[in-house]
Amino acid sequence: MRFPAKVPMLLLLCVCCFAAGLPAAFAQEKAMTPLSGGIPMIEGIKMLEIGAVAPDFSIKDAEGTQFNLADEKGKRSVLLVFWSIFCEPCRYEMPIIQKAHDKYKDAGLDVLAIALDGEPLKNSIVGFVKQEGYTFRVLIDELDAKEMFKVADPYGVAGTPSLYLVDRTGKVALAKAGRLKEEELEKAIQAVLKK
Repeated sequence: MRFPAKVPMLLLLCVCCFAAGLPAAFAQEKAMTPLSGGIPMIEGIKMLEIGAVAPDFSIKDAEGTQFNLADEKGKRSVLLVFWSIFCEPCRYEMPIIQKAHDKYKDAGLDVLAIALDGEPLKNSIVGFVKQEGYTFRVLIDELDAKEMFKVADPYGVAGTPSLYLVDRTGKVALAKAGRLKEEELEKAIQAVLKK
């Protein structure tokens, strides 16, 4: 299969940007600003706000199975974790995400780690997840025809890690860029699962 000329260049840019924890789609056009905790963020990108309706999406997981967010509405709450294998803060946060998955998977929470590294790095993503023993579901974001991320861009992801907690009604209950304290995540999950 032949890729359009922009794809290899975009992939190289993605690798370089994610080494610093940034989404590639905006790296050349937007200025970077530091977030508290030293996480670089791309200026001018607005995260979804708490109370906003979470955009539906449909992408494949690391095993190639299609996932549709709309199928979860009314059934389960969903924790979306946008990350990259090149993002050091993401690596520190993943054990917290795994704990949340283990603790709340039977209580109505699905944890979805959305890798922004793309299909070409799928084997590296799967290898990292397996090596670390993570058991939550891993999705791989894709670029659309306009070379925008199908999931990260509608959610306003301006840096990694970024987390969104979506309640059963499909509304955003937590939106956080940068590392999240375990206590903060626990409190938000418990509040959503009580609804």
